[in-house]
Amino acid sequence: MDAVFKALADASRRQLLDRLHVENGQTLGELCTGLDMTRQAVTKHLAILEGANLVVARRRGREKLHYVNPVPINEIAERWIGKYERHRLKALGELKRALEGSDE
Repeated sequence: MDAVFKALADASRRQLLDRLHVENGQTLGELCTGLDMTRQAVTKHLAILEGANLVVARRRGREKLHYVNPVPINEIAERWIGKYERHRLKALGELKRALEGSDE
């Protein structure tokens, strides 16, 4: 999970993930288009994203296509966000029951 947090900490990497979310399966050249980064910088960011398993690359002939892998982000949501959300939902449920019970 540390690699995922490290990868997500950088705005450029988040931008690459956002671009892949909009259009999955892009080549390096397509990802570089319109970015204020060198091709080498994009390659380094993609390597970090791949190392964190946030991006998966697949070969199609001579092209290397990049795809978002949402599983690590979902694991973070379940581990770090979900457990805090459960407490709030439980508190809201108890409040609802208490308020509904006071009307009787």
